[in-house]
Amino acid sequence: MPGPQPPPIKLTDRQRKMLAHLVRRTTTTQGLVRRAGIVLAAAEGANNQQIADRLGFDRETVRLWRGRWLEARERLAAAEEADEKKLCRCIEDVLDDAPRSGGPPTFTPEQICSIVALACEDPRDSGRAVTHWTTPELADEAIKRGIVKSISPRSVGRFLGRGGSQAASDALLDAQRTLGRAGGL
Repeated sequence: MPGPQPPPIKLTDRQRKMLAHLVRRTTTTQGLVRRAGIVLAAAEGANNQQIADRLGFDRETVRLWRGRWLEARERLAAAEEADEKKLCRCIEDVLDDAPRSGGPPTFTPEQICSIVALACEDPRDSGRAVTHWTTPELADEAIKRGIVKSISPRSVGRFLGRGGSQAASDALLDAQRTLGRAGGL
């Protein structure tokens, strides 16, 4: 017994060609390929469950992308009047992921600047028995100075443009230390 029929998707010839091109293009992201496939299958008249079964998706995923395409009908119709490039961009925008808010930042810009400034200081001036900062030493000193309550060496490394715990002694930091000693900073 067939399931309920969702709202149909009607594609123009240009839209169908562009969706098919997106599916075949080797540089298209897999997410975009999957979503274009859903729209093409929906335009053939398949219901959400049939599309989900055929393409290996969850029915709710198919419902979501059918709905997104239908919500964008007016935008797509307006882009239909434009050149190929603009229509393709519009189709890609419709099938693109929605922006996600993400979590709030853990560190303020001021804290990050303070940690980077700390990295420009000579560690011996802070009573450290090293000649070059390491990310664990910087993390420890940032906590000791009250810049942050806690921070991992990895986070310090990201602020400095590196990930591991190697010494922060690259040319940039060496130049900043030299300028700092000379009164340039």
